[in-house]
Parts: sequence; C-alpha cells; structure tokens
Amino acid sequence: MRPLGFDWKITAGIISSFPAREVIVGTMATIYGVAHAGEDEVILRQALRADPAFSPLVAVSLMVFYVFALQCMSTLAVARRELGTWKWPAVMWLYMFALAYLFSLLVYQGGRLLGLG
Repeated sequence: MRPLGFDWKITAGIISSFPAREVIVGTMATIYGVAHAGEDEVILRQALRADPAFSPLVAVSLMVFYVFALQCMSTLAVARRELGTWKWPAVMWLYMFALAYLFSLLVYQGGRLLGLG
C-alpha cells in the first residue's frame, strides 16, 4: 500500500475496516493511543496532523480509496445469500479493490508529480 502513500498504520486501519468502513477511526485511535472517550475526534485529528506520514495528499488518497473500495462484509454476505455462491461477491470485492487501488494510486502519485505531497 506504500505506492498509495499509506504507511503500516493506515494499512492496518484498512484491513480492520473490512467488517465496516467506520472501524478505521477506532483502529487509528487505538494505534495513535487516543485515550479520552469524549474527545476522540479532536485528539485523533491532532495526532494525525502531528504525524509526518499523514499529509493532506495521503488523506485525499485514503478518501478516494474508500469511495471505491467494497469494505463492507454485510454487503458481501447479502450478495452471497442472494446469488447463492461466493464467486460473484469475491469478484465484486476484487474488482472494487482494484478500482480503489488504481484511483488512489493515480491521486497520490499525480499529486506527488504536481508537488503536492
């Protein structure tokens, strides 16, 4: 995931968000050691801003990745139930992952070429 600008922290967040994409926030909070229950969003934002590996270009690349990625186990389970096979849900996941990777790669590498990263 390095060509997309993602370090091990973001990659771990993406992997953990397979059940539901919202889980990345909790994973990132855990990785960055955010401990205050009521103010997690503010403290996580500060931790991400302080991390030199998490630039605005990386944030846009991550958002583009999540626009296209099929990071929802329940969607795959419903597709499996309706179609009666795991073949098409697997194809859906692989296709959407490839699209997410491609567009995120284009955004990140294009941004770097333009001097934005």
